[in-house]
Amino acid sequence: MNRKQLVNLIDEKQSFLCVGLDTDPVKLPEHLSKDAMGLLKFNKAIIDATLPYAVSFKLNIAFYEALGVEGWQALQETIDYIPRDKAFIIADAKRGDIGNTAAQYAKAFFKDLNCHAITINPYMGKDSVTPFLEYENKWSIVLGLTSNPGAIDVELQELKNGRMVFEETMDRMSQYGTDQNMMFVVGATKAEYFERLRSVSPNHFYLVPGVGAQGGKLEDLKPLMTHDCGLLVNSSRGIIYVSSDTDFASAAGEKARDLQQQMATMLNN
Repeated sequence: MNRKQLVNLIDEKQSFLCVGLDTDPVKLPEHLSKDAMGLLKFNKAIIDATLPYAVSFKLNIAFYEALGVEGWQALQETIDYIPRDKAFIIADAKRGDIGNTAAQYAKAFFKDLNCHAITINPYMGKDSVTPFLEYENKWSIVLGLTSNPGAIDVELQELKNGRMVFEETMDRMSQYGTDQNMMFVVGATKAEYFERLRSVSPNHFYLVPGVGAQGGKLEDLKPLMTHDCGLLVNSSRGIIYVSSDTDFASAAGEKARDLQQQMATMLNN
């Protein structure tokens, strides 16, 4: 999916919502089995309920890898279930390794699983990112300034040139890709840095976690928006675990609709 197609999807649905399928079998409703099969049934129901309001789904790979072969199969079946022309599919894998290994990760997620995008840890430098950029109409979503408290340990450290690590990293990585094939992860809880973020990457799309359960507020993200939106705002626990009863899917759909309506207002103001 290229940028124009993604923007068209945002315009069509009046939404920039990304639903995070961070599906933990332990947290599944009681009527579903606590295994890969239960996870898959849960995911399909969530996708059906939220697809009218979401432009993207993000699958946190760790929750599937933890279930072994069955988990990987559930991952593939979940990806295959998502209509590829109706949603932007993100593998939240945070891969980051040297060139020949990165090339294999790119093959796994872009060719075999056929995701539109993958999250990448850039801290091994250029050769940990560029293999992913070789695929047409695929996206590398590079860690920029993350929402977790540990961001202070590396990303928020100040360099001798006065920049913070996240600014230097984003600037350097953007030289290898473009705003047509590279996004950045920017935490919704880091509002005090939004101006600095957009100064270093004025046109790139941002994948924004941290709204809802982590304390970020949707209305605070307005300064990050670009002329064509420029945002995919992820909500995981705040949507998929709204209810733990048999109505879990409809409850998730209602929460997604509420967020979509707020996003529609932001897109038109």
